[in-house]
Amino acid sequence: MEPSADDRFLRLLIEHTDDPVLLEATVRAARGRSELVAALPEEETRRHTRALVHGVLAALEDGEPSEEVLAAAERLGSDRARQGVPVAAFLDGFQAGRAHLVRALVADGRRRGVPDAALLDGVTRIDEITTALVRRMVHAHRVAELEMARTVREGRLQMLRQLLHGESVPVLAPLDPRAAYHCVVSDLSDPAVAGRLEAALTAAGPGLCGLVDGRLAALVARLPGPREPAAGPSGPLLVAAPPARPGEVAPMYALGRRALRAGAAAGLAGMRELADLALLTATEAEPELGGLLAGALLAGLDPGEPFHRELAGTALAYLDHGGRIEPTAAALHVHGNTVKYRIRRFQELTGRPLSDPGAGAAVSRTANWWWALHRWLAQSGA
Repeated sequence: MEPSADDRFLRLLIEHTDDPVLLEATVRAARGRSELVAALPEEETRRHTRALVHGVLAALEDGEPSEEVLAAAERLGSDRARQGVPVAAFLDGFQAGRAHLVRALVADGRRRGVPDAALLDGVTRIDEITTALVRRMVHAHRVAELEMARTVREGRLQMLRQLLHGESVPVLAPLDPRAAYHCVVSDLSDPAVAGRLEAALTAAGPGLCGLVDGRLAALVARLPGPREPAAGPSGPLLVAAPPARPGEVAPMYALGRRALRAGAAAGLAGMRELADLALLTATEAEPELGGLLAGALLAGLDPGEPFHRELAGTALAYLDHGGRIEPTAAALHVHGNTVKYRIRRFQELTGRPLSDPGAGAAVSRTANWWWALHRWLAQSGA
């Protein structure tokens, strides 16, 4: 149904519905009000915010929220309960996002000359709609909480959360306090997707999985093999720590979360050993120092020049493949002579050799090059 010609507030909202700037500001407002909501992946908040904004618009056009819109509100409430976000915390985020959206619409409406009476009527209608949505969200959240509280699984998940947060808690089945487990962390927050991966992780051996801090985490006795779906190179990024007893996994969880952020920023996927991400994790935590190093070693490169970014990417691949031409060429899908030419031009522009075994301190100099290239490419947007 098309909005009436005099419903200028509704037209204003329609124009703003797909405004990415307003959507991102609304997401930031919701995350800024609630620490627990902010702990969730940003895309999770963005997905629900977009759905609710479109739902409010549809309800304004139709006169009341449809069953589809109310069902979306129920899913939000249920998901937050299963992610361990208390009802008060997620309502704080919801109300902060709603308040920001309304303020932005009213301010823009006044700039465009929309009468105050029309703005007041529109805000009142939005409040009526969001009140109905909040009732559904709270009800679904409480139902989900009660369902989880009745199950043995929730008790096990609570134990998992306490162990990963370093709390002293009795270690019960299915874990053995004397056994050692790999702590696996991921960025998966969708309960349905997480559930499918849980089954794949625990199929490899005894373990316990669940959403901790809004993301899938696990303690497993054996990691999936490289050909198993949970560890495939095209699957979601998973970081696995060395085995430790349940009472000693909290430091591994904290390190795994840091490595996960660094690996995600580097575009990695699949199952990764925490030890293999040690350098990436450490350097990712010091971006300013990495920037200084890039400025010192790569001053001859222009980040706005595509060819220079190509040279830097080739140099990084060259280091990642042990300074060997053919493996680097295979990884980049180019001829070996192309790699040789790019490395030569890179060294001419930077005024330094990528490798010089006779100069001493070869390991630290190679690490410095690797760190500088990673940071330079990140800063250049490559």
